[in-house]
Amino acid sequence: MLAYPVVLEADDNGTLLVTFPDVPEAVTFGEDEGDALKRAVDALETMLAARIADREDVPLPLAARGRPCAVLPALATAKVLLYRAMREVGVSKAELARRLGWHDPQVDRLLDLNHPSPLDQIETALAALGKRLDIRMSDAA
Repeated sequence: MLAYPVVLEADDNGTLLVTFPDVPEAVTFGEDEGDALKRAVDALETMLAARIADREDVPLPLAARGRPCAVLPALATAKVLLYRAMREVGVSKAELARRLGWHDPQVDRLLDLNHPSPLDQIETALAALGKRLDIRMSDAA
């Protein structure tokens, strides 16, 4: 999963301000560190979805270097990686739909971070780009 480092700073009203070095427009807050990190995932997903909608670059996260991170859920991670793969190989949504024999709204849903797309559809789309999705398990932190 993609883990984006966050900067937590005490705000003047007793909350923690959350910012992202990789996605500077994503900003949120929390009552404490746990609340801030929970809200950070939502803020991050919102701004990455906006970048995808605006056809802008979506960066991979920098190395955390001991910083706390907002970790995207697995499905959102797969969708971000699909979008990045499309940009990498220069394939538009319309072209991907043509390659897959799908309607444009089906591809739109694959890139919608809030839509519960089936993982096999993301795998199929990646295969059409000459890519594959690798999933691995690790011990929880």
